[in-house]
Amino acid sequence: MSARPAAWAGLGLLDDALALDLRRPQDYFHRMWSTAFRTSRTAAAIRARRARTQTKIEQVRAAITILQRQRTTITVVALVRQAAVSRTFLYENPEARALVAESIHHDRASRDRASALPAPRVEDGLRDRALNAEAALKDAHSEIRTQRNRIGQLIGHIRDLETHQPQESAQCITVENTALKERLRLLPQDKRTLEDRLQAARSNTRFLDRRISQLEAQLLERDQS
Repeated sequence: MSARPAAWAGLGLLDDALALDLRRPQDYFHRMWSTAFRTSRTAAAIRARRARTQTKIEQVRAAITILQRQRTTITVVALVRQAAVSRTFLYENPEARALVAESIHHDRASRDRASALPAPRVEDGLRDRALNAEAALKDAHSEIRTQRNRIGQLIGHIRDLETHQPQESAQCITVENTALKERLRLLPQDKRTLEDRLQAARSNTRFLDRRISQLEAQLLERDQS
């Protein structure tokens, strides 16, 4: 009894076992046959413990699946963190221990096969990309030189125009600019004037339409009379 206190405690019988006095057989057999060590509660405790164990095993299976999908190296530490179980459970439970061993073996075999495959020719792709980038860089430098030359020519033309332009032309341009600004300032007033005239014309048109209708009605009355 004293060698397995944890087992008695897990079954909920530690207090009853400690209360037994083996020096009094009648007390021992009385307790044994009268209480039967609370068989129903013991069975319920066993079922609950099995259910918890099964739940932890399912957590381990799910953790293995997640680590495989993430292509993460499967280790005991990674499984403990992912499955939220203790390391002791992984080592002591036979089914969990078998799952861990199988998953680690499968992961190592997969990585060994992947490392044994011939490496893709990455160097050729990198060489082609480097050559393409170098060609694009040369084209960009050539285009920049062309644009710089064109900009220099245009600046030269502008300076020539500024140099050969007489003073009178500059004054004429200034006067025309001032006149255009004045016309631009008067445009809103002209617009309002035209809108007023348009509104008056529409009003006259409506009045004339009504007058014509009245005259036509009078003519019809005279013809009938």
